Amino acid sequence: MRLFACAMMTASVLFSVSVLAAPPAFAQADRTAAAFWKSVQSSCDASASKPASELGRRIARTAIEEFTQFGGHQIDSNGRLFRFGLTEGQQEKDFAGGPQANLGDLGWWRVMKYWRALYGKDTLDMIEALGYRDASTAMDEGQSGGLLRVDAGPLLRALEATSDPVAREVLREAALRAAVIDTPWSAAFVSYVIRQAGATADAFHFSNAHRAYIYDAFATSAAEATNAASKQIYRACPVTTTRPRVGDLICHQREPALATASDTEVRERIRTELAGNSDTRSVRRTHCDVIAHIDARAHKMYIISGNVYHAVSARKLNLRRNLTLSARQHGNCSDAARWSLPQPATATAVPSSHTGSCSLNDRKWFVLLQLR
Repeated sequence: MRLFACAMMTASVLFSVSVLAAPPAFAQADRTAAAFWKSVQSSCDASASKPASELGRRIARTAIEEFTQFGGHQIDSNGRLFRFGLTEGQQEKDFAGGPQANLGDLGWWRVMKYWRALYGKDTLDMIEALGYRDASTAMDEGQSGGLLRVDAGPLLRALEATSDPVAREVLREAALRAAVIDTPWSAAFVSYVIRQAGATADAFHFSNAHRAYIYDAFATSAAEATNAASKQIYRACPVTTTRPRVGDLICHQREPALATASDTEVRERIRTELAGNSDTRSVRRTHCDVIAHIDARAHKMYIISGNVYHAVSARKLNLRRNLTLSARQHGNCSDAARWSLPQPATATAVPSSHTGSCSLNDRKWFVLLQLR
């Protein structure tokens, strides 16, 4: 009996030791993630130490040329909009009201150019105009209206019954301007720039959603970690520890569920979703800008994208001394704190989504898509 008790005690001790020695699943997962991102950072650093590629320079030049021709907004490194430019729905740049206009000076026309480069003859069925039921005839501002959607294609075809050619053309342009305003086009702009620079469809996922090429870049980083081949031109790199080059893309996210998540946590979420071999794509509300110029002496970076405050806009971001992205993009909000405009007695509270930093550059930047 005493031998049995000793044997049981020995077994119990060995079992306890083995349980304590076995690493928890989450600890193993942490080590896997750390090893993965260490490998990725090594690849990112190796590329960042080299000059930008010819493709990268062409992407940057194309973005700058398109911004210049569009005549969009300019945002300084304090996150302040100091030049208000052409917007997507405008008919011309200078409001001259003359009888003639260069089509390239029409904001909506330039945006349609990006869509046509993405979808070709199917463009009109891929963008849509929005409305609210009975809003055009309602007189009560408190009345609610359900959202209405219509593709631009059927809408424009319905206008063909208008017999007057002038009225028909004006109605067509009004419908296109509405569709351009109602359909987010920032990813279409990035796709246009990269296509114009010479990238092919097997190397970049031309899409109307940034998440398409963001997830592709993460998949490329995962492939590189196992020495697997990939034709994709972008990899996903940590955004605050990788030096950017012209032609790279910098992306932020605005998922409500990730409002308090760090950039590291967002990247790890995408990595685990791809590693799980599922179709889950939970980081959906994203936006990317093209890195167009690095001013190393001033520690600044210029980025360009479309549909930024209804225009093709250029921002200036702060870099650290080692030329990685600075966490300080908050700007100087002292003037905003002294805003003393009286509010009407009936004013409702400002939604939390409309408050926060005064800087237009203060975004949840989480990944650098680096040209390989």
